[in-house]
Amino acid sequence: MTTTVETPSGKQASGENFPVGSWLLPSALRPHVAIFYAYARAIDDIADNPDLAPEDKVARLDGFEKAIRGFGGADPAFTKAHAIRDSMAATGVDPQHCVDLVTAFKQDAVKTRYADWSELIGYCLLSAAPVGRYLIDLHGESKDSYPASDALCNALQVLNHLQDCQDDYHKLDRVYLPGDWMEAAGITVAALDAPVANAALRAVLDRCLDDTEVLLREARALPGQIRNTRFAMEAAVIIRIAERLVIELRTRDPLSERVVLSKPRYLLCGISGIWTALRRNAAPER
Repeated sequence: MTTTVETPSGKQASGENFPVGSWLLPSALRPHVAIFYAYARAIDDIADNPDLAPEDKVARLDGFEKAIRGFGGADPAFTKAHAIRDSMAATGVDPQHCVDLVTAFKQDAVKTRYADWSELIGYCLLSAAPVGRYLIDLHGESKDSYPASDALCNALQVLNHLQDCQDDYHKLDRVYLPGDWMEAAGITVAALDAPVANAALRAVLDRCLDDTEVLLREARALPGQIRNTRFAMEAAVIIRIAERLVIELRTRDPLSERVVLSKPRYLLCGISGIWTALRRNAAPER
């Protein structure tokens, strides 16, 4: 392999919808989070590169998986995989989280449609849930918090899919809307070609948001399950942002505009989340 395996998109953590390795997390752990993000960004960029053939994407991702597992020597083409493997060895975190991400992005390389909500959540459990599980393990938290974390991460993934539903279809021919819900609404993926969402597509989007709210209700338990106050604040802030984004996506059209939170709204979610976590942490049972 050469050092041309990666295909950087130029995306940075600062451009993500949700805080990545923010100042809320313990300072000693932030370098490890940055290494994890760099690894995840590298393999995600490969999967999302429209100029690569599916088999080429899978081959490159296979190389990352081998590097994570410790095979293939110190090939500089996979420096980010070597870095996160070393980080996980130092922190005692299970490398399976990184392997699961590779599995998800290999799936992205070859799979472009999802039959139903269950199949979509199955994908999210590989593409999103490992991020939360990594953070839980990195902070030395109990694995009992995995279910609430999975629910939050899956909700975030679905929200991201809804924000990008038209771009994903046009640029990568990927549609993450459940196929059976689209069929029941009497539409096909061609509905994503329109400049605005029609009533039927709007119904599908709202149905996705309904089930996302179910996930977020389960996720609300997460800050109370986390012992580390700073990590609990981070989780609470992300939940607040996700809840607000659900509201925005119900009232705005992701086909006609990029639906994101304004800076004041983002700040308000941050303050609210931090206050919620601090209040819970100060409760007698904590």
